[in-house]
Amino acid sequence: MIETGPAVTLTFVVYLAVVLAIGVIAWRRTADLRDYILGGRRLGPWTTALSAQASDMSGWLLLGLPGYAYLAGLEAGWLVVGLLAGTWLNWRFTARRLRVATEVYGDALTLPEYLQRRFSDPHGLLRLLGAVVVLVFFTFYTASGLVAGGKLFEAVFGLPYLWAVSAGAGAVLAYTFIGGFLAVSWTDTLQGVLMLVALVLVSSFGVAAAGGFGGLGASLEATNPALLDAFTDVTGTPISWLAAASLLGWGLGYFGQPHILARFMAVRSADELVAARRIGVSWAAIGLGTATLVGLAAAALLDPALEGADSEKAFMALAALLLHPVVAGICLAGILAAVMSTADSQLLVASSAVSEDLYRDLLRPGAGPGELLWVGRLAVIVIAVGAFVLALDPDSKVLDLVAYAWAGFGASFGPTILASLYWRRMSLAGAYAGILVGGFTVVTWGAASGGIFDLYELVPGFLLSALAVAVFGRLGPPATMPAAFARS
Repeated sequence: MIETGPAVTLTFVVYLAVVLAIGVIAWRRTADLRDYILGGRRLGPWTTALSAQASDMSGWLLLGLPGYAYLAGLEAGWLVVGLLAGTWLNWRFTARRLRVATEVYGDALTLPEYLQRRFSDPHGLLRLLGAVVVLVFFTFYTASGLVAGGKLFEAVFGLPYLWAVSAGAGAVLAYTFIGGFLAVSWTDTLQGVLMLVALVLVSSFGVAAAGGFGGLGASLEATNPALLDAFTDVTGTPISWLAAASLLGWGLGYFGQPHILARFMAVRSADELVAARRIGVSWAAIGLGTATLVGLAAAALLDPALEGADSEKAFMALAALLLHPVVAGICLAGILAAVMSTADSQLLVASSAVSEDLYRDLLRPGAGPGELLWVGRLAVIVIAVGAFVLALDPDSKVLDLVAYAWAGFGASFGPTILASLYWRRMSLAGAYAGILVGGFTVVTWGAASGGIFDLYELVPGFLLSALAVAVFGRLGPPATMPAAFARS
């Protein structure tokens, strides 16, 4: 347990009260499923950008990345470069065209619905396949957030892990169930600001406590010179091409993440995405850089050292060590913000797969807006329970769970989404092949180990999925692309 006091407890209570109040306000503005799933497509650029980045980075930005930098040093820079490049490319080449496409193709609310309409699937099997992918990988992804929340409550309040995970799950579930997309987007905006403030504060105080950047470098040099070399691992061995490709390859995942793409779909106007991109990429650059600094400062300052899975508590330990209790409480609430901002988004997208892509499409085509709204809310509960079960292992690492789900979405959806936006003559067969090959590769590659299988499964999954799209996308009649979309 990290030493804290009443100030931290009070900060958490106030923060949760604000979040739940936002949920209640959003409840009053949620009239139907379109509001619940995409907020009625009325997000401005700031809300779009901050909620996209907050839901993207999640608890791993304050736990996983500092923990990785704490153990690996500047080797973490490869991961930062890959993620930042992927962030920019996704905003630049996916955001606008996806926003236009989902409206042109029948005001599609979910990715599976968009793909079905884009490729005129007469049987709806593509939509079913997409919904299954969403449900499977989001259960793992949401579990990563609950693990992060469990570690937070366990470390700060000394709660048993089971109770800690339960508390975090309850908080996320409450306002996601109540408010839907508007609540999630508004709170993600608040949480995006809080996450960035927390990272800037802790990294700044950490560097200052180490004696500035010069002192930090000297401390790390004395601890382990390899921590300061981005081209070697912690033992001083040059990093392999597999390691470099694996870390840089994280950036490929952005093109297929439903909870991020949903923000692009929900912006008020496609023209506002330029401003949103500048805000979002700037946020990501600051967040990734300061999170890495937190890990490096923790490696220089913390004594005794953190070991194993406890390395993901580097941010918490450094905040408690260096900051006034009130400020530390705000920073630790930033972890809760990070956890909630992603878990709520994932639950919401997964619930939309149930209500839109499974319930209405397969079971109740005539279901009314109110009925679908409540199906979506009940789906949130069911999916959260599944994620909760996966999160019960106290030895789980946030970064490992995130990596698996990130790879699953990136490889399954990424190449198919990109091709659907830019390849006018792509066929339905290409969409099927891309999703199936990408998902299958991630599952099978991740189960193997040694040699080439040490390469992060996202990289081969994405490449093989893209190859499958290119080959099978030429088979069968090409799907039509409306002129309005082709000119966008």
